[in-house]
Amino acid sequence: MARFSPFDIQARPNYLLGQALSFVLFVVCLGLYIHTSKARHQENPEDRVVPSAAQLRAGIHSSALEPAEEDDYIAPEGAGKWERFRHSMIWKDTASSGKRFGISLLLFLPAILLALHIGLYPYFNAGFMRFVLFFDKIVALSLLPILIIVFGTDELSKISLIFIGVAPTLILDVIQMVKAVPQEQVVKSFTLGANDFDVTYRVVLKQIMPQIINSLRLNLKPIMLFLFAGEMIAASDGLAYRIAIMRRHMGMDVILPYVLWVALLLFLVDFGLRLVNKRMHPWFQS
Repeated sequence: MARFSPFDIQARPNYLLGQALSFVLFVVCLGLYIHTSKARHQENPEDRVVPSAAQLRAGIHSSALEPAEEDDYIAPEGAGKWERFRHSMIWKDTASSGKRFGISLLLFLPAILLALHIGLYPYFNAGFMRFVLFFDKIVALSLLPILIIVFGTDELSKISLIFIGVAPTLILDVIQMVKAVPQEQVVKSFTLGANDFDVTYRVVLKQIMPQIINSLRLNLKPIMLFLFAGEMIAASDGLAYRIAIMRRHMGMDVILPYVLWVALLLFLVDFGLRLVNKRMHPWFQS
């Protein structure tokens, strides 16, 4: 007789059961939120800590279809929802944070190439390895006051914080990937007539590229964490800036949609990287 115990290693739920189980915790969290919201609103109908469905709808409407308070834009009469959304508070904040996020990702490319050379070339290893190990132990947030003093409150301080917080760990991770490539492959490549450039970029880099993409995926949350830290302390726009502003006014009806919006954006970026990895490296099994 087949066993259906969740503690059975060999048990395999069917497709429908697996899909149902994947939504159980979401339903539980939603149910707890609705119960808590109703209980608090029975005691205080004006409660804003756990917004009701009506309050959340109003918060989503003001975020997605109305400009920010500091924005001078006034929607013309008859403007469609797309026009209003393009000038909305959440669009402006997403564009600002997305720009910083994208620039930070681009800056990781030379860091990855440096890690590739540190892992392969002894002179690069001797010159950079100890410094990267030391710099990786510095708490990036402790440097934020210094970055603000040196670079001011402009974009450079926030982008520098993200790079300093994530790049050293990413470099060390890539170095370990390079070291894990069997030395026999390098020797065999030279035997077949490859030069240093071929071994570096056509053998080693191609082999570890899917792992590098996975490492970027795992670092999406730290990237956003350092971005939020910079925006909350020194910014005039951005997703974290808006959350900080709403916190002062107990605007949970706006904060919760923003939190879910950020989670959705990170999920889409992660999904995009997984799709790219699958299309570019179908041979790779993570």
